[in-house]
Amino acid sequence: MVALVQTVAYLGLEARSVEVQCQIAPGLPRFNLVGLPDKAVNESRERVNAALAAMGLSLPPKRITINLSPADLPKEGSHYDLPIALALLAAMGVTDAEQLTDFVAVGELALDGRVVATPGVLLAALHASGQEKGLICPAVQGSEAAWASGVSVVPAPNLLSLLNHLKGTQQLPPPRRGEAEEPRLGPDLRQVKGQEVAKRALEIAAAGGHNLLMSGPPGAGKSLLASCLPGILPPLTPAEALEVSMVASVAGTLEDGRISRTRPFRSPHHSASMAALTGGGLRVRPGEVSLAHLGVLFLDELPEFQRAVLDSLRQPLETGVVDVARANAHVTFPARVQLIAAMNPCRCGHLGDPALACSRAPRCAADYQSKVSGPMLDRIDLHVEVDPVSASDLALPPPSEGSAEVAARVAAARRRQTDRLEGAGKRSNAELDGDLLERHATPDEPGRKLLMQAAEAMRLSARGYTRMLRVARTIADLAGAEQVGRIHVAEALSYRRVAPRA
Repeated sequence: MVALVQTVAYLGLEARSVEVQCQIAPGLPRFNLVGLPDKAVNESRERVNAALAAMGLSLPPKRITINLSPADLPKEGSHYDLPIALALLAAMGVTDAEQLTDFVAVGELALDGRVVATPGVLLAALHASGQEKGLICPAVQGSEAAWASGVSVVPAPNLLSLLNHLKGTQQLPPPRRGEAEEPRLGPDLRQVKGQEVAKRALEIAAAGGHNLLMSGPPGAGKSLLASCLPGILPPLTPAEALEVSMVASVAGTLEDGRISRTRPFRSPHHSASMAALTGGGLRVRPGEVSLAHLGVLFLDELPEFQRAVLDSLRQPLETGVVDVARANAHVTFPARVQLIAAMNPCRCGHLGDPALACSRAPRCAADYQSKVSGPMLDRIDLHVEVDPVSASDLALPPPSEGSAEVAARVAAARRRQTDRLEGAGKRSNAELDGDLLERHATPDEPGRKLLMQAAEAMRLSARGYTRMLRVARTIADLAGAEQVGRIHVAEALSYRRVAPRA
C-alpha cells in the first residue's frame, strides 16, 4: 500500500503541488527519503521519528520509502515534516489515508510532537483554496491561513491532537482571521524646518509613485524627509495588503497573521550584499526590494553601496519584478517599489562650503558621485538639492502644514490616477507607458514646445523623456488639471538631472 498526502513547494510567490508518497515494504529496516530533498528536508526523518516516539509509536522494522513527487523539483524547507509524518501514519494504518486526500498539509515538527511555524502558510492556503481542498497547518499560523477565502483550515497544535481530530474524538476549533492593523504613521512633516523645495518634491514623488534622489550635506534632513514619506502615502487597498502579506509570508515575517495596510518601508544598510537586496542565496528568499513591494525602499548614503549591488536594481526599477536565476531554480518575486535615495555631494559632505570643504574639492565630488552609474541615475525621476538648515530656520515655529494636509492632496491625486487607469492593470503615473502615456500625459502645444527645447538642451535619453512626462502628469494631477500644461512641464524639468557633457 502507498499512502498519499498533498503539500506544496514554494517557488517565489508560487506554490506548486507536491505529493508525498509513503510505502512500507518488507526488507531490511531502513528509512529512505527521495525526490531531490535539501538538507532540511532530509533531516525531517529524525524529527518525524522523534515525534512519533513522543506519541508512543515506533517505526515498523521494514523498508520505508518516502518519495516527494515530482521528483525533479528541488524541495526546500522544514514544512515537509508534517505531510511526511501523516503519510507515514496513514501507511501504518494509524489514520485514514482516504481522509487525507482532502487536505494540503504544511508544518514543521518539534521532537515532542508539536507542530511549529514555517514560512509560506498564506501561499499554501491560497493554493489549497484554488484546489478546493482544506489546509492542515500549525496552530500558531491558523489566523494567517484564514485570510484565504473558501478554505477549511485545521490548525494543529501537535500531532496527537491532529490525529484525534481526524478520527473525530477531538474537535480542533477553526482559527479566527488575523487582525488588519491600522496604518502606522512615521514622523510628521511639521518636524522638517525649511526645505520647501524638498518637501514639494517629496509630495510629487508620493502622489505619482516616483523615484527620488536627495543630495545635500550631512544634517540637512534627508533621512527625516524620507521617514516622513510613509505618513503621506495612501494606505494599501485590501488587494494590495494581501499581495504584500504574501511576500512577508514567504520571508517568514508575517507575525500572528496580522495583515497591515501600512506600506512597507525598508532601509537596508549600505553594506548589504546583492542577494540581500534583490533576493537569492542558497535557499532563494525575497530580498529587500521585494520586501518593500508596493512601498518604499530607502537607500541612505547611496554611493557607499557597492556599484554592482546598485546596478542590480536597474531591472526591478524598470519592470517591477526580480528574476532570480540559479542553476537549480528560477523564481520571480514582485518588486514594484518607490526608490528614495540620499547622498552627500562628496565624501566629506561639505562641497560648496569654503569653511568646511576638504582640500580635494571639487575633484572629490566627481570621484564620489561617479560611484553611482549613469543608467542608475537615469531611472530616478526626481533629483533635488537639499540645502543645509540655517540657525534662523531652526528658530522658526513649526510650519502650519503637516503630513495630514499633504496626505490629503496625495490621496486626491491618487484617486484621479486610479479612475484614469481603471482596467489598465496600472496603479500610478510611475507605471504609465506606451499608449497610456501618450493618451494621458501628452502636453498642450506650449508645453510640447518647451519639452522639445529642454530635451535637446538637457540631452534627455528616451527613458529620461518618458519619466519626465510621468512627473509632469503627476504635477498636473496635484493641481487638478485635466491636461498637462507648460507650467507642469517646467516644474518637472526643474527636478531633472542634467547629464554631464563629454
